[in-house]
Amino acid sequence: MISSLVTKINDLKKNRNAVILVHNYQLPEVQDIADFIGDSLDLSKKAAATDADVIVFCGVHFMAETAAILSPGKTVLLPDMKAGCPMADMVDEYAVIALKKKHPSAKVVSYVNTTAKVKAVSDVCCTSANAVAVVRSFGDAEIIFVPDRNLGRYVSEILGRKMILANGFCNVHTKILAAHIEKAKQKYPAAEVIAHPECNKDVSDMADKLLSTSAMCGYAKTSKSGEMIIATEVGILHRLIKENPEKKFYPALEAAECPNMKKTTLEKVFWSLEDMKNKVQVDQSVASKALSALENMLKFAGDTID
Repeated sequence: MISSLVTKINDLKKNRNAVILVHNYQLPEVQDIADFIGDSLDLSKKAAATDADVIVFCGVHFMAETAAILSPGKTVLLPDMKAGCPMADMVDEYAVIALKKKHPSAKVVSYVNTTAKVKAVSDVCCTSANAVAVVRSFGDAEIIFVPDRNLGRYVSEILGRKMILANGFCNVHTKILAAHIEKAKQKYPAAEVIAHPECNKDVSDMADKLLSTSAMCGYAKTSKSGEMIIATEVGILHRLIKENPEKKFYPALEAAECPNMKKTTLEKVFWSLEDMKNKVQVDQSVASKALSALENMLKFAGDTID
């Protein structure tokens, strides 16, 4: 059944001149049909560099928005329009504008895990990999950081400076507790602990490495360790195991699963391509301002985007 569906998707992909982008947290069978797999912004950049007419983004809504911003001439499809990001929804453009009024001299740094409208009222975007470099580039300027309080706290600690932090958080990463790490370490004492900076401070403090998902995949290939405890959404384990069959990977918490990331199925990918439905579009006035924030990120922090 799956092989037949994959064949149909590949035929439609060829006929539509489409490219399929898949985030690291997606279902295993969806990851396996990817033209590109990775983190959201890197995927959007790769799609923009292709001659594809259609982008199918197997991820969540803000990711498809970013793809639409970076590829204005392409059609962007999101297989399930209900696949959202609770953290991205915790801060809207009105909240950012209100913070700017209270702190008129502050620079707004928005994590890419935000809506296009939030990016449009930001000075610059950042990823989990380059957040420190982006904030550092502003020197001593006051910084408003949205929406993730954990990533913001991590940047603040690394740079030794206070920032104005929104109170957003990833409801998946915050489920992972220090007790889960301790239990995993007792079971696998030789394993390295690799955590995402969206985790709570007590988990971050126990990690051997704090890395974005793409950086985790890169590190897994080069690390001399044969065992790793992974503190992020469990979908990434499929890719880690597939790319490193000689190593062992253990979830810090098996229940660390994002229901929104799991909304995308092979059937929905097929239907979106067959009917060309679920198009994600960004108003041009919003897109141009959001693009400026994304471009500023590359200007300040270089092309470190995973």
